[in-house]
Amino acid sequence: MHVPDGFLDAPTSIATAAVAVGGVALALRGARRELDDRTAPMAGLVATFVFAGQMMNFPVAAGTSGHLLGGALAAVLAGPWTAVLCVTTVLMVQALFMADGGITALGTNIDLMAIVGVGVGWLVFVAVRRVLPNRLGSIAPAAAVGALVSVPVAALVFTGLFAVGGTAPVSPDRVLVAMLSWHAVIGLGEAAITALVVGSVVAVRPDLVHGARRAVRARTLEVRPPVVTGTGSPA
Repeated sequence: MHVPDGFLDAPTSIATAAVAVGGVALALRGARRELDDRTAPMAGLVATFVFAGQMMNFPVAAGTSGHLLGGALAAVLAGPWTAVLCVTTVLMVQALFMADGGITALGTNIDLMAIVGVGVGWLVFVAVRRVLPNRLGSIAPAAAVGALVSVPVAALVFTGLFAVGGTAPVSPDRVLVAMLSWHAVIGLGEAAITALVVGSVVAVRPDLVHGARRAVRARTLEVRPPVVTGTGSPA
């Protein structure tokens, strides 16, 4: 979903850049509440995994590409605010050093993948998690649904931006069909990968998974040993 330079007109690119700056500024403040010395390494691992996943690109239409976003995965593992920063960092490295996504379109790409992708993935995850039982086994399925929904929603937002300020000689209807059809398939792959990765981490170190904290607390209360009173019998 990397948008190249010149694909959107100047006013649209400037507007998306302003939104990106505001979103990243909020994420910098929010990440302070999510990260500590124990969980900070997870953010680095998440950024590395997202970087590797986004390097697999599939051509879509008129110079755009489709690939795994990693927003829901990053949000569940590291927290939504931290995930915005992780994906933003990946996009900046790709644009500045690998020519993957345009420099003038960096704000647009941050909006689509770091803000919309992470935000939608996290909100859907939270909604599904509330419906499912509050246990560790529910984390991976909820993350998968979040990933599945986040990808086509980001594609839909891109189509809206193109309809407003697109410069390529392609009709918005054609872009809509191409983007949604491709990213619906990509969403299925992203859901499977997200479920696999999140499920694996939850099975080994659930205490490091941001989205599993509520389930970890519930499990801790369930297995809490009885308190022994002064008479030697459990309270």
